[in-house]
Amino acid sequence: MSVSIMQLWLPILLGGLFCWVASAIIHTVIKYHNADYKKLNNEEEVSHALGQTKPKPGLYHMPYCADMKEMQNESMQQKLINGPVAMISVFENGMPKMGKLLIQQILFFITACLLIAYVATLALSVDANSMSIFRFFMTVGFLTFGFGLIPQAIWLGMPWPNCIRYLLDATIYALILSATFSWLWPTT
Repeated sequence: MSVSIMQLWLPILLGGLFCWVASAIIHTVIKYHNADYKKLNNEEEVSHALGQTKPKPGLYHMPYCADMKEMQNESMQQKLINGPVAMISVFENGMPKMGKLLIQQILFFITACLLIAYVATLALSVDANSMSIFRFFMTVGFLTFGFGLIPQAIWLGMPWPNCIRYLLDATIYALILSATFSWLWPTT
């Protein structure tokens, strides 16, 4: 007998909530992500120089290359050799709007749980055993929360230690989902 998405509303909501709480603990209590970012020695000068250009919020790359063909130009090659080569995220000025960010984060977790639960309705039945449920949610949860970050380390300059910390987060979230859905999986 199959499981409907409506039967999984409670583990979807609780799984999202539990992952959100785990994320809050990781970032505010354990704080191992504090090592993700480094301070520039000349932060004030760089901030002043960027501020003079008044960049709009967005993602910037320097040296900027609109087309890979530009990489063949000697001047572009020299810019890359001389450096720095950087990606810069520019946010809105002012204090972060934490309420908005926290709501977006919990919506992310609940939506992820909803989509994972939907896939589970296609793969698992009501009579699935706890270990099958756990393994399914562990695998799909890890893929959802972590595996897509690896290209950021490959292509976008995310240091591998940062990526590994985010993969640790993904493992924690997947474990939480696995436990939640195993606990609350409907039975006949």
